[in-house]
Amino acid sequence: MRALRQERPVYLRLGLVSTVAVLAFAGCARRTHTARPPAQAPTEQPAPVPSPSASAPPTSAERRPAASGEYVEEGVASWYGIPFDGRRTSSGEIYNMRAFTAAHRTLPLGAVVRVTSLINGKQIEVRINDRGPFVANRIIDLSRAAAEAIEMVGTGTTRVRLEVLSGSTPQAALFGVQVGAFQLQNNAERLKEQLEPRYSPVSVVTLASPNGQFYRVRVGRLPSELAARQLADQLHSVERLVTFVVRLDE
Repeated sequence: MRALRQERPVYLRLGLVSTVAVLAFAGCARRTHTARPPAQAPTEQPAPVPSPSASAPPTSAERRPAASGEYVEEGVASWYGIPFDGRRTSSGEIYNMRAFTAAHRTLPLGAVVRVTSLINGKQIEVRINDRGPFVANRIIDLSRAAAEAIEMVGTGTTRVRLEVLSGSTPQAALFGVQVGAFQLQNNAERLKEQLEPRYSPVSVVTLASPNGQFYRVRVGRLPSELAARQLADQLHSVERLVTFVVRLDE
């Protein structure tokens, strides 16, 4: 799973002052999908699989139509490269910044997504093999190769449209809400204990990143992204927490 790039401190109404690690991979994106769409390493590391090889972007003749009624989302894309290149992703693959892959918080791992720049119209197809970005106002983190293909490396971010082309049903999964990422395990455990009486289940998931070890606090195991989004809104408004809906892959 993709590591966190940079994180801002989050001041919790519950009395915790945490260094919230935000994965560098930003939010308030407008979606045409009914559900709102946060690198997570599984608690047990999967065995390595071969890195996907880099390939040329598909030509217009090779591009496939999105399935009718499929997942469509608009928002801000970012990209990530070094120091994440060569590290394990959420899917268990080794991240190769020269391959056409991406990180998304809620789409199924393995899904193939068309990314269209809303600035210049350029398109690229990427495979989701990682989780993120855990930064407000961003919906997808592209590999460097994919970012170069739609000419957004220099700007760092750009507005895009996402269309799912293949993969398992985006809604068929369990979802939760990430409410914090801490460098000190005690802070994560303390927040977990304070939330559990009202929002059980609450879990702490570890993440080894280039920036060190982080402890992420997640709330809920819900059958739909919509239900998780409603819980995220409640946690944000009542507990004053920064929230991200996440797909529970493990």
